[in-house]
Amino acid sequence: GCVLCSEDNGCISCHHRLFLLIRRDGIRQAGVCVHTCPPGYFGLRGMEVNRCTKCRSPSCESCFSRDFCMKCKEKFYLHKGQCFRQCPPSTAAQPGTRECQETCEPGPWSPWSPCTHAGRTCGCKWGVETRVREVAAAPREEGTPCPALLETRKCRMRKHCPGGE
Repeated sequence: GCVLCSEDNGCISCHHRLFLLIRRDGIRQAGVCVHTCPPGYFGLRGMEVNRCTKCRSPSCESCFSRDFCMKCKEKFYLHKGQCFRQCPPSTAAQPGTRECQETCEPGPWSPWSPCTHAGRTCGCKWGVETRVREVAAAPREEGTPCPALLETRKCRMRKHCPGGE
């Protein structure tokens, strides 16, 4: 796939569909023409030559551009094109992947409501009380779904209504 070669440095130019990958070993470098760039590199097409360019982050296994990672190396987590040792706050690693996604952040629970049955607060043995919580930060569409925002529980009511109703 080489168009131009150098005895000392291998390929200098490749056919238009191939990428020039320059491997460095200390101060020595050698060019090779490849169909796809290896892990840690991305293909950059140019007017004169297509090059395999190294991802900027050493923890990145596959990148879209120099600064946007698409897959991180083992022991790293991917979030918004960057690799982290741990998922950032308000995110969680998705099961089976090493990608961090926004999580739902519900606020604190409200106090329990009065115990009621059929809209009344007296006159029956058992009723229901509820509590709610607001969402402080909702996840994006692909993020983790929010946990329950409403809870109900069975409660004991006062047996008799005032005035014998």
